[in-house]
Amino acid sequence: MSIEIFRDAWGIPHLRADSARELARAQGRVTARDRAWQLEVERHRALGTSAAFLGAGALSWDTLARRARLDDTARRCFAALERRDPETADWVRAYVDGVNEELPGTEAPEFARTGLAPGRWEPWTPLGVWLGTHILFAGFPAKLWRDEAIRHLGPDAVGLFATDGPGTAGSNGWLVAGARTGSGHAILAGDPHRYIEDPGVYQQIRLSCPEFDVLGLAVPGVPGIAHFGHAGTVAWSITNAMADYQDLYRERLRRTGAGIEALGPDGHWHRASRHTETVEVAGEAPVEIEVIETDRGPVIAGGPEGLDGGVVEGLPVFSDRPVPSDSPVLSDSSVRSDQSVFLDPSVSSDPRPLPDPPVALSLRHPPRVTEDLGFSALLPLLRARRTADVDRAFDHWVEPVNVVQAADTEGGLLHRVAGRVPVRAAANRLRPVPAWEPGHAWQGWHETPRAGLTDGVAVMANQRGPAAPLGVEFAPPHRAHRITALLAEKDRWSPSDMPAIHTDTHLASAQPLLNRMERLDGLSREAETLRETILRWDRRMAADSREAALYAAVRSAVVRRLAAHPAFAALTAPPAYPDVLLPWLGLLPRIAFALEHLLSAEELYGIDRDGVVRGALEDVAAEPPRGTWGDTHRLAPWRALPEPDPEAPALSAALSGDHDCVLCTSAVPGLTDLAARGPAARYVWDLARREDSLWVVPLGASGLPGSPHHRDQLPLWIKGDLVPVVIDWQHLTKED
Repeated sequence: MSIEIFRDAWGIPHLRADSARELARAQGRVTARDRAWQLEVERHRALGTSAAFLGAGALSWDTLARRARLDDTARRCFAALERRDPETADWVRAYVDGVNEELPGTEAPEFARTGLAPGRWEPWTPLGVWLGTHILFAGFPAKLWRDEAIRHLGPDAVGLFATDGPGTAGSNGWLVAGARTGSGHAILAGDPHRYIEDPGVYQQIRLSCPEFDVLGLAVPGVPGIAHFGHAGTVAWSITNAMADYQDLYRERLRRTGAGIEALGPDGHWHRASRHTETVEVAGEAPVEIEVIETDRGPVIAGGPEGLDGGVVEGLPVFSDRPVPSDSPVLSDSSVRSDQSVFLDPSVSSDPRPLPDPPVALSLRHPPRVTEDLGFSALLPLLRARRTADVDRAFDHWVEPVNVVQAADTEGGLLHRVAGRVPVRAAANRLRPVPAWEPGHAWQGWHETPRAGLTDGVAVMANQRGPAAPLGVEFAPPHRAHRITALLAEKDRWSPSDMPAIHTDTHLASAQPLLNRMERLDGLSREAETLRETILRWDRRMAADSREAALYAAVRSAVVRRLAAHPAFAALTAPPAYPDVLLPWLGLLPRIAFALEHLLSAEELYGIDRDGVVRGALEDVAAEPPRGTWGDTHRLAPWRALPEPDPEAPALSAALSGDHDCVLCTSAVPGLTDLAARGPAARYVWDLARREDSLWVVPLGASGLPGSPHHRDQLPLWIKGDLVPVVIDWQHLTKED
C-alpha cells in the first residue's frame, strides 16, 4: 500500500497511506480531483490574477491582494517554515506534489468556459490560499467605519453600531462534558458560519496512516485538518474569537528622486519600498498599480497623492464577491515581482511635515511581521491523542485567532483562545492611527486566555467570552444564551439530539422592535391588524411562517427609513477607499445589524424612532408580503462564475433562521432577504464512539458540476439532517 483512496456513499474521500508525507500527497491529489476549479480560483486570488479570467468584477480584490503583498508574504512564511520546521515544510511540499500530479488531467467545465488552463502550484501556494482566505476575516475595514462614525456622529457611535448590539453573526460551538451525556463521554458540536460558496469552503475528509487516523473538515488547498477534527481518542473544534490583531496606519508619503518616503514617528522621513505591477483584466485593458510598503506594512489604499492614488491607470474597481468579517478571500498572479524583499532602513534627514498632506493606509498583521502563518500546528494536530496534545499544537497557531474546544476519551477538556494578538495602544484597535505619531508601535504579544466549563457545558458563539480582552466588537449574546438555555433543558445529551440545537430559529433580537410596536396607537386599520399579527408571533424565523415574513418586512422598512434620515446623511458617501473595503462602510447594512441598539438607546440623534416604526408598519400594511419567510429568505451561494444554464434547476432553497438565530442564515435587512451566509458545515463529534459522529456540508463533497455528489447533501442541510460518519473501511468503496 502506498496511497489508497476510498469513498463513502456521499462521495466523501477516506485516504490511507504508509506515511504522513504520502498521505499529504494523497490529500493533494484527491482535492485536485474533486475541487480543481476551486483550487485554481483560490490560487489566483492569492496571487492577485483572478481578473485575468473572471473579468473586471475581480479587479478590486486582485488590487488588494497585490498591494497587501499576499504572495510575497506566503513566500516569506514558507521560507521561514523551512528553517524552523523542515518536516512540516516537506509535508506541505508533498501536498503540493499531489495537487500538481492530478490537476493537469482535470476536466472541470469552468476551465473551458473561461479559457483558463490549470496552473502549477508552488510549495508556498497553500500558505497563500490560507492568507487569501483570512486576510479580511478579522474585519480590519471595520476600523474605517468606526473612524467615519466617530468623525460624523461622535464617539458614542462606536457603541451604538457595535456588532454585539447586534452585528454580523459568526460560528456556534458547544462542548458537553461526559457528566452531561448518556455515554459518559464528551460531545463537541457546532457549525462554522461563513459565506456559502459553490463549491463549499470546507472539505469532508479522512486521513489515515500508521501515525494517525483523523477525520474532519479541511480547507481545500491546505493540507491537514485545521479547524474541526476527530482523531478517535481526541476531537477539537473552533469558533472565531473576534480578536483584533490587524492594524491600519494613516501614512504621510512623499515622492523623491529616489522613490517614496514615509513620515515616521521619530519625525523623520524613511525610505519605503516601491514597485509597479500589472493586473490583467479579461476583456479590458490591463491596469498598472503601485505597490508600496512602509515600516508599518504594505500600503493597501492610496499613495503619496492621497486615497485616489495607487492605481496608475485603468478601470474603476469593484467586487461582486461578499467579503465581510467571516468570509473567504482571493487570488493568483503573473506580476512584475519586487526583487527588493526588505525595506531600506535609510532615514532621510529632512523631518519637514507637509502642511495638510494627503494620507494613505498601510496594513500591519502578524504573518507579515513574523513570517509565520502557524502551519507548524497542523501536523501536531493530526498526531494528537489527548487534549494536552491539542493544546500544545495550538500554541503554534497564528491566525485567525480562534476559541478552541477539545475533549478526549480520558475525560480531558480544553477551552482556550489560540492565535497571535499584538500588544499595542488601545487606539490601534479602534480606528486607523497616524503612523507619524509615537505610541502606536507593537510591543510584543498577548498571552492567550483560557476558560472552563459551567455545569458541564462550554458555549461559544463569537460573544464576549475568554477573548474579550483581545477584541473590540463581538457578536451579540443571543445565540450563546439560546444554546446554553437549550442545553439546560436536559440532564443527558446524545449525538442524535444535537441537530435540534443546530436548527433552532428563536429570534431574541426581535424584542426591541416589538417593544416599540407594542406601544403604538392611532394606526390605520390595516397597520393595526399587521401590528397585532406580529405581536402574536412566536418569535421563530421558520421558513413556513407568515408572521416571520411580516416581521422581516417591517424590520426592513424600519432599516430603510432610518438609513434615509438626515442624521445619517454624512455616512452615505464614504471616502475613496478601494471598493473591496466598502462593504464595511455601507450605511444600510450597518443600521440593519445594529438595529437592536439603535432602537433601544435612550436617545438617537433626535430621531423619532416611534415615528419611524409607525411609518414602517404603514408601509408594509399598504403592500404586505404575500407569502412566508422562506419565500424570500432563500439560499444565494457565491460562485466565481454564474450558473451557465439559466434553465438548470435553481439552487436557491427556502431557508429558516436569521442572523441572530442559532440557525444563522444571514440576510441584510433593508437590502435583501437572500442569505449569502450561513452554516458552512455542521458537525457532531462523539468521544464515546467515533462512528456515532455526524456531519454535513451545504452542497456536497464534489465541486464538479454533474457529479452525483455535487449537491446531494443540500436537502439534508436545509432540513437540518446530518450524514453519519463512516469508520469501517469495509463499508467504503475503493477508487482507482
